[in-house]
Amino acid sequence: MSVLERVRPTPPATERPTLKQWLSVAAVTLGVFTVMTAEMLPVGLLTPIGAELGVSEGTAGLMITVPGLVAAVAAPVSTVLTGRADRRRVLLALAALVAAANFAAALVTDFGLMLAARVLVGISIGAFWAIAGGIALRLVPETYVPRATAAVYGGIGAATVLGVPAGTFIGGHLGWRTALAALGGLSLVALAAIAVLVPRLPSTGVIRFSSLTRMVRANAGVRTGLALTFLIVSAHFIAYTYIRAILAENGIADTAAGGLLMAFGVAALLATVASGSLIGTRLRATLVGLAAAMALAMALMSLTVGGVIAAAAVLMLWGIGYGMVSPAVQTWYLRAAPREAEAATSLNTMMFNLSIALGSLAGGLVVDATAARAVLWIGALLLVPVALLAGRGRAVEE
Repeated sequence: MSVLERVRPTPPATERPTLKQWLSVAAVTLGVFTVMTAEMLPVGLLTPIGAELGVSEGTAGLMITVPGLVAAVAAPVSTVLTGRADRRRVLLALAALVAAANFAAALVTDFGLMLAARVLVGISIGAFWAIAGGIALRLVPETYVPRATAAVYGGIGAATVLGVPAGTFIGGHLGWRTALAALGGLSLVALAAIAVLVPRLPSTGVIRFSSLTRMVRANAGVRTGLALTFLIVSAHFIAYTYIRAILAENGIADTAAGGLLMAFGVAALLATVASGSLIGTRLRATLVGLAAAMALAMALMSLTVGGVIAAAAVLMLWGIGYGMVSPAVQTWYLRAAPREAEAATSLNTMMFNLSIALGSLAGGLVVDATAARAVLWIGALLLVPVALLAGRGRAVEE
């Protein structure tokens, strides 16, 4: 052994997260699960809610559009207004708000009042995501941040595989009001988990609106991220919001909708969990691959699907692509602005929810004017530029 080898210091061992730290990640994941289920549950209940409250399916889609628009505004505004507040307390307040919103929605007798309740859901979504999206940086050691981020975003996949199908099942057997009330109860469980398991998270600094606009102007990686978010999320929601109507046009019985949504969710959840290591080393390839999978699934759904088995296979392909979207896009922002994670996350949340709103609104106009399957081709076309943007976004290094 040479002298240099004898005196060379041993590199420090990688710090491992404690059980307590992983439990805090799990509590935030439960909060994400609850918020995302609240946002997306109307997808599974669109037809019965619209029928009882006397509106068309396209109009009922406003239950997705309205909270999306509100969340797009709430994300940056809440980041600025709660700049000095402990982030744990903010998460607790938002969990309470989404519980109240769902209990209120379960009681409405008018579609206007339903939309008012969905405004409260939108506030909760935007503000919760602005904090939770980048919170892994503060809960686990740096080396484990990609895995913790994937775990937090696993709440989205879990909402898709468990929340929306379970709510759809409850709505089909006990009524949509019972489904919304049950979600309100789950929101209280999430509130309790955050209160017990998440540590105090003092503010790391005040964020101003000017710092958000400056970031967009000065950071090319963030600008590319906003474009990626808009294209991918708009493409998904312009079609997926109306998946029940699409399946019906393909001759698939309405009773199969819950199981098919679960197939989508299972694939999305598995993809989210698996993405933790993939996005750490092959972020660009992941973005290109997920866009290709989603576009192919949309095309197949329009051209070939005519039975439950084929629909399940195509929805699982779609789910694999969409399951990787949130952790991959969020990782893009964290790399583009590593020292301003919360500000970058609020911009991502704003664009994400604005895209949900615009996609579902545009899809509703198309569904009411033509055939539901037309939205599939619009979604597929929106995904085409993703490969170019991800490949040329040199401001973000792998």
